Amino acid sequence: MTNHTEQQYGADSIRVLEGLEAVRTRPGMYIGSVSTRGLNHLIYEIVDNSVDEHLAGFCDTICVTLEADGSCTVCDNGRGIPIDLHEKGVSAERVVFTTLHAGGKFDNNAYKTSGGLHGVGSSVVNALSERMTVTISRDGFIYQDKYSRGEPEQELENGLLPVIGRSKQSGTTINFLPDPEIFEKTRFKEEDVKSRLHETAYLNPGLTIIYKDLRGETPDEVTYHEPDGIAGFIRALNRKKETVTDVISFSGQYEGIAVEAALQYVNEFHENVLGFCNNIYNAEGGTHLTGFKTVFTTVINTYARSLGSLKDKDANFTGADIRNGMTAVISIKHPAPRFEGQTKTKLDNQDAAKAVAQVVGDEIVRYFDRNLDTLKSVIGCAEKAAKIRKAEEKAKTNMLTKQKFSFDSNGKLANCTSRDPKKCEIFIVEGDSAGGSAKMARDRMFQAILPIRGKILNVEKASIDKILANAEIKTMINAFGCGFSEGYGNDFDITKLRYDKIVIMADADVDGAHISTLLLTLFYRFMPELIYEGHVYIAMPPLYKVIPKRGEGVYLYDDYALARYRKTHKSDFTLQRYKGLGEMDADQLWETTLDPARRRMKQVRIEDVIAASDMTELLMGSDVPPRRNFIYEHAADAELDI
Repeated sequence: MTNHTEQQYGADSIRVLEGLEAVRTRPGMYIGSVSTRGLNHLIYEIVDNSVDEHLAGFCDTICVTLEADGSCTVCDNGRGIPIDLHEKGVSAERVVFTTLHAGGKFDNNAYKTSGGLHGVGSSVVNALSERMTVTISRDGFIYQDKYSRGEPEQELENGLLPVIGRSKQSGTTINFLPDPEIFEKTRFKEEDVKSRLHETAYLNPGLTIIYKDLRGETPDEVTYHEPDGIAGFIRALNRKKETVTDVISFSGQYEGIAVEAALQYVNEFHENVLGFCNNIYNAEGGTHLTGFKTVFTTVINTYARSLGSLKDKDANFTGADIRNGMTAVISIKHPAPRFEGQTKTKLDNQDAAKAVAQVVGDEIVRYFDRNLDTLKSVIGCAEKAAKIRKAEEKAKTNMLTKQKFSFDSNGKLANCTSRDPKKCEIFIVEGDSAGGSAKMARDRMFQAILPIRGKILNVEKASIDKILANAEIKTMINAFGCGFSEGYGNDFDITKLRYDKIVIMADADVDGAHISTLLLTLFYRFMPELIYEGHVYIAMPPLYKVIPKRGEGVYLYDDYALARYRKTHKSDFTLQRYKGLGEMDADQLWETTLDPARRRMKQVRIEDVIAASDMTELLMGSDVPPRRNFIYEHAADAELDI
């Protein structure tokens, strides 16, 4: 039997998106989201092209300006985008800015290494900009092209760009204004942009990046130039910590892959190893980090046995033992990188592991042979970590594994029926009232509910014994099933995670935001892999429901949506304001917040590790004056619920 819907599905149902129309229709596929993160990503796409010019040896200065009119200008002194006639019959520049998967990155002679290998960056930014102006200085002349929402504004004579002047310099200047039809907000977030540019300067010690912000009453200008490279990056990461060793840095090349590494030990038993490939931060690591960790573990265990720190009867130090206290940055330049997924969060090249292992294995042995005191300090850190790990394994086992799952309404876990982690999700719900509604509203097959009472412990201020003794935290650790990485034992195992999605479901008020922040602090400090591997979400329950005199009610998720509704609906309607999740009945909670087909959720991601760590310490730590100053400076940005 064929139903009506199936009969409507024919050739005319298949829509072909031509040119850049696909980008404007599905922008999230290309830049991740249309939030501030996606907005800032436009800048990074253009900057990355200029960085590729630097890597090719033709650019040493990039200037990024946030203009007073809300646009952004990126200028470099590279070769300038080619302007000669392409085989398509128009200037090569126009092909680059109007065609997906077009660019010099596909020509091995143009770029040996590149971060933007998909050839979509410039054209995507063009498609998502209200206007864009491209100015190119090359071969003694200045050329210019202009676009509006991806479409050229000017006809070309014989396919070539018009000459607007002469110049002895070379380079490319791109100015673009984000399209308000695409983005939720069109104001670039300066802190994120500056942090990303600074990180890029660390990874490219021969590059100077000038940042200017002309939007405020007082212009802001910062120059980023880090001649010490990733060694300086390590010092920045550890600037507030007590160090155990000096920064150890080295570089080398193996089979066409350039490898740079820097590391330092601090007096905190916590591992912080970051991987980059072609200037792209790989949040989920990959083969380059696997190569580093494997060879470093082997080298230290070999030294430990030769120095007598490990006896014949002793088991080797684990990799986690050896890396406790380590801060490291591994940066490689690969001619043909492969990443898992479009976000490039995990490197997949097997030859990268081999290259890193070869370079690190040779160089670290050479260093330790000449610096015996540093070697002994590293082994001492591993010994201390191993002793504490063994002592705490029993305590943790007793503390965390004896607790049984419960299905009562006393703030315990109401688990789901399915035991397939890929299908299961757990909602951490604030309060007994909301927890009760959520338990009635959920799909018991794959949705678990874990109510928590009040605000959990602030782990940024608490000692480890208090953290592990906290009932709410113990319940969460036990429910997730993957352990707890507090640095000493480091027994967190992401493969044992029982739920693909961990969803924070709190009220849309100040207290709810505080509870969400406390939970995120716990996850970031002691279960960071949950965030890095994309398992943590924040539910987005609606703030309002409008009920018109005629027609069905509509849920609105923020004040902006309410304002838009009022502009477009002139007839009378009743407005219902949800002060908390407990005010919703089970049906409302299901259709707005729990139903996978209709709900809205934000995925928690970390793009800048330095900024994330600093902000967590600033907002949740014990040092009051910096936090007070931050609140004063950003008070105007707050959205108040009056």
